[in-house]
Amino acid sequence: MLGSLLCRRLVPATLKLVNHHPVLSRAMTSEGTDPPISKSAAKKLAAKQAKEAKKSEIQARLKAEADARDADDYSKDKYGKQPICTSSEKTGRKWVEVEDLDTAMAGEEVLVRGRVHLSRVTGKQCFLKLRHRYYSVQVVYAVDEKISKQMIKYVGGCPKESIVDVQGVVVKAEVPVESCSQRNLELQGVTFHVVSESEPQLPLQIDDASRPAGTEGGPIVNQDTRLNNRILDLRTPTSQAIFRVGHGVVELFREYLAGKGFTEIHTPKIISAASEGGANVFKVSYFKGNAFLAQSPQLYKQMAVCADIEKVFTVGAVFRAEDSNTHRHLCEFTGLDIEMAFKEHYHEALTVIGDMFISMFKGLQKRYATEIEIVNKQFPADPFKFVEPALVLNYPEAITMLREGGVEIGDFDDLSTPNEKFLGKLVKAKYDTDFYILDKYPLEVRPFYTMPCPHDPKYSNSYDIFMRGEEIMSGAQRIHDPALLEERAKVHEIELDTIRSYIDSFKFGSSPHAGGGVGGERVLMLFLGLDNIRKTSMFPRDPKRLTP
Repeated sequence: MLGSLLCRRLVPATLKLVNHHPVLSRAMTSEGTDPPISKSAAKKLAAKQAKEAKKSEIQARLKAEADARDADDYSKDKYGKQPICTSSEKTGRKWVEVEDLDTAMAGEEVLVRGRVHLSRVTGKQCFLKLRHRYYSVQVVYAVDEKISKQMIKYVGGCPKESIVDVQGVVVKAEVPVESCSQRNLELQGVTFHVVSESEPQLPLQIDDASRPAGTEGGPIVNQDTRLNNRILDLRTPTSQAIFRVGHGVVELFREYLAGKGFTEIHTPKIISAASEGGANVFKVSYFKGNAFLAQSPQLYKQMAVCADIEKVFTVGAVFRAEDSNTHRHLCEFTGLDIEMAFKEHYHEALTVIGDMFISMFKGLQKRYATEIEIVNKQFPADPFKFVEPALVLNYPEAITMLREGGVEIGDFDDLSTPNEKFLGKLVKAKYDTDFYILDKYPLEVRPFYTMPCPHDPKYSNSYDIFMRGEEIMSGAQRIHDPALLEERAKVHEIELDTIRSYIDSFKFGSSPHAGGGVGGERVLMLFLGLDNIRKTSMFPRDPKRLTP
């Protein structure tokens, strides 16, 4: 009976199909009668029409249900997705930063912006963790005469990492909210608007990337996954804190030297010859010839001193084409360099450098205590120790300490990385400091422009500076006499024509001078006690990584 009913309903539709079909309509015109339709074709057509009718019925029902929900949703104007921001208007609204929320604001309605870190719907409530940088606050939405069930469902379904604007009333938390940085308060949610929605599937979870190694509760994100998805990894509270402290390293470096009358300069990064006289340089095409990316601002710092800008420093990119994949080497890093003229002895410069680091360490501990604590929660490390004034050891003393510790080493051998670390442990045990200066290196292991020691030509007026047993800065008194400079360059088999402008800069009179250069990322890594320099480089470049 149902089949016959469907056939009767399908006759008009079938005739309509035939009338609009060019072949069938011509056949009807020529014959004057309807063309025959097989039972199989009629059956398929009937099934198709039934399916379309069912689909239309479902769509109509869903629309009716949605209309009914909208009619009942008394909160529909209090939540939803905002139009894309095109800077079309200024509303005058005032936002409060998550970190600035305070229990003194209890009872006030505030507007905050942050990322959806986590949301959980429980019955008629939704608990939302809102995160901004390394600060977070709990927002609670509860069904009442102002908050509808539909709004609760929408808030709970918003994808993690979406940026949202939340209006809420500040209330004191009855029980400390241990999962948020704002433990003593929460917000009673009033509105919820999505500014920018994240994709629902994330390549890594922020909580997983924030979990200390060796703890239970979920996976630990490995380094390659972090670096391949660096934007997400940088959102973790730890990464946010690391780069705030990194900002402090540069800030305090500049601050100290500016206070001592130094001038910040900016040196070329495209140069005609290798700065250090070695082969570990990146060659680049330069019009009809070749050039190199600067390994160091060394030569130009010295030229500035020759030009009577007697105390200079620079902050900028440094490039090293070293095929080294260690925990502390990068192909590009931020160089913090200093150079200064002195009157009688290069220790005048060495004292300034030592005091500069002490000032930086004090400033970091004072200004960035919160950030240091955040980093230590995920990557525990002993507090960085130093003595004042900075400890200075002569190279022969270090050799003696190593030999007493069982290391076989020659008087003029350079220190290997394992020996540097072992020496750092010996110094820490004896002097209780993670920071020290090693003076009077053997001449043959230093660059061509290093001044020989006047008391023993096998040594030099040069120094390295160490943190936690790892070298962070190499420096020296520079040769400022052009004849001696040419002689030393020849010993190092450097073509004089490639450094002619450098040598010539000393022909018109030059003050004695000294200085050094340090990698900002390495200082940051060792100060925080981290295990890999890639954690302190925002977008690290090494022999195996060129993206992102």
